[in-house]
Amino acid sequence: MGINLPKADLPRSLDIPQIYFRPPTADVPAYKPIFVPPSDLEAPEDVEKEQTSEQPEPPSLKIPVIDIQMPIPETAVVVTAVTTAVVAVATTSITQSLFEPIKKKVQKQLQAKVNKWKENQKKKKDSLEKSKTE
Repeated sequence: MGINLPKADLPRSLDIPQIYFRPPTADVPAYKPIFVPPSDLEAPEDVEKEQTSEQPEPPSLKIPVIDIQMPIPETAVVVTAVTTAVVAVATTSITQSLFEPIKKKVQKQLQAKVNKWKENQKKKKDSLEKSKTE
């Protein structure tokens, strides 16, 4: 007589696929070597030196009364200054015409409130004087 144990009817195990790990690869940066000449490098004796031309003197305007040479600015500087001035004047003119009506309305409302406050203060002062005299 032995022990009668029930037998378990288990399902088959799952077939899990194996994951293959590939190690990462890196792109190694490459560059072309740069040749840096030594600081004491000189031209060979048989090579002629290049003639450097001097910069022309900037244009200037002579003011005869006080005998001063006034330098004339470059064209790029003048164009930049004129453009900036035109934009500033145009912006100011446009914003002034847009905000002028708003300013007037706000000013009227504030003045009305100030007048009302002054009137209330005057009434309080008058009522205090009447109560003191009675």
